[in-house]
Amino acid sequence: MIERATFGAGCFWGIEAEFRKTEGVVDAAVGYSGGHTKDPTYKDVCSGDTGHAEVVEVEYDPSKVSYEELLEVFWTHHDPTQLNRQGPDVGTQYRSAIFFHTPEQEAAARASMEKVQERFKKPVVTQLNPASEFYRAEEYHQRYFEKNRLARFFSF
Repeated sequence: MIERATFGAGCFWGIEAEFRKTEGVVDAAVGYSGGHTKDPTYKDVCSGDTGHAEVVEVEYDPSKVSYEELLEVFWTHHDPTQLNRQGPDVGTQYRSAIFFHTPEQEAAARASMEKVQERFKKPVVTQLNPASEFYRAEEYHQRYFEKNRLARFFSF
């Protein structure tokens, strides 16, 4: 049975590519979640007025990869101590966030967050929220690094 996990780790292009490399991940799509605007566009989200974060929704086979392993991919591919930013990308849409789909995911995420705090001197500011509506981003954002091979060398 396929399960879903949703993560916000700054710009969604890089984290999507990392999840796609993870064995057991069936699919990953970039989009927007956690806000109040219905059917937002990239331009809407970039305005900072929608409340949405750039996220990746991961479909995975739990018999091949655990949710805890997905959390490790999340923690190691962004800086969870940066509030509302990642590198040069600034705004609430770039916040670090975990959107849990089940009580088990919530418990695993909380435990993982406590453990990962030991790696950092600064506080981990990752938000932990129930999953809300996921709005798939425009097609040109999907698999962005695969479509734009040079882009990965210029992303932060």
